[in-house]
Amino acid sequence: MSHPNDPSLRSFVPVDPASDFPIQNLPYGVFSTAASPTPSVGAAIGDYVLDLAVLESEGLIDLAPAFDVFAQPSINAFMALGPEMWSRTRARISELLRHDNPHLRDNKMLRARALVPMAQAKLHLPIAVAGYTDFYSSKEHATNVGVMFRGKDNALQPNWLHMPIGYNGRASTVVVSGTKVRRPRGQLKPPSADVPSFGPCKRLDFELEMGVVIGQPSAMGEMLTEAQAEDMIFGFVMLNDWSARDIQQWEYVPLGPFQAKAFATSISPWVVTREALEPFRIHGPVQDPAPLPYLKQAQPNNYDLQLDVALRAAAMNEGSRICRTNFKYMYWSSVQQLVHHASSGCAMNVGDLLGSGTISGPEKDQRGSLLEISWNGTEPLELGGGIKRTFLEDGDSLSFHGWCQGDGYRVGFGEVEGTITPAA
Repeated sequence: MSHPNDPSLRSFVPVDPASDFPIQNLPYGVFSTAASPTPSVGAAIGDYVLDLAVLESEGLIDLAPAFDVFAQPSINAFMALGPEMWSRTRARISELLRHDNPHLRDNKMLRARALVPMAQAKLHLPIAVAGYTDFYSSKEHATNVGVMFRGKDNALQPNWLHMPIGYNGRASTVVVSGTKVRRPRGQLKPPSADVPSFGPCKRLDFELEMGVVIGQPSAMGEMLTEAQAEDMIFGFVMLNDWSARDIQQWEYVPLGPFQAKAFATSISPWVVTREALEPFRIHGPVQDPAPLPYLKQAQPNNYDLQLDVALRAAAMNEGSRICRTNFKYMYWSSVQQLVHHASSGCAMNVGDLLGSGTISGPEKDQRGSLLEISWNGTEPLELGGGIKRTFLEDGDSLSFHGWCQGDGYRVGFGEVEGTITPAA
């Protein structure tokens, strides 16, 4: 039987070569329809959602000894079954969708139940987020921010090249793509003010990130090896960690971001499995100085994953692309982030979400935040039609897209979108 990543595989479901969801992808998500309002787990194939709960109930997917794993409002129960079951199930779904397999293809009644047009599906948050941690792992991003606020000679803090820097965020405000984001309020103290005031954020920003979805737990008090950490990663989502720069500027000393990052984090509805991304693994940047032994990597743990960002102001008919970069630039890999996270003995849980940190590249058009693009508001971004931006305004919509390009197919993530609404 062909491996699910085989570039020659074709599905009986028509899939455009430019689609994010060929048979080589098969990402997991949670959906409902008007006819079936109870959310369940599905896999994306072309312009359809394959209802995995239907296939499980018909005995076409065997998850024994577990049952009703896909008749759930999140993929957590499936993730808890472990890497061997993840791989076996993906192979089975791929087999059922193959162009030369008549089992589902020629069963008209079953096909009508199991294949739901994407246009009729409402997509939900795919995971029950157990905990959320955001990292700061792009050297280009950290350098840009450091130059802005500390000068070129002190751009990176002394610890940055020795460990993945991160902070614990809020799992309660992780939302799915399409959820509107209300402008946060907070304490503001511009340099010209003697005392702080409380009011709506005036310097609202986005951060282009990838999210790592943890599918297996680790025990409190235990460290992880590189191999163990890799096995715990179920897959990836695109992630927008909305940021209130002016609130953050006043609050972050001495303990780091708090309310400036707690109000909303948007993720894409489809979780692309680590296995589907396997053909696109590459080595990341050379790490100098060499990391401590527990953080050393024996294999490539970065991905050649293209990312772009479009911004659409309320007065615009379509978005204007403002960034095109690549996940491959990340200095600290997702595996290293997870190894470091657990290194103190911190227990990891099924459903934990790790944000990569803003993904920027070496070129000006590869900057993954407005803070960098507008250079802290000093270089306004031209969107066309006389519209300019330094930071986000009410009514602005941000849309991220990401994909890995294969030979005649792409493994993509769909979209993560959010629109800013006025403060309460």
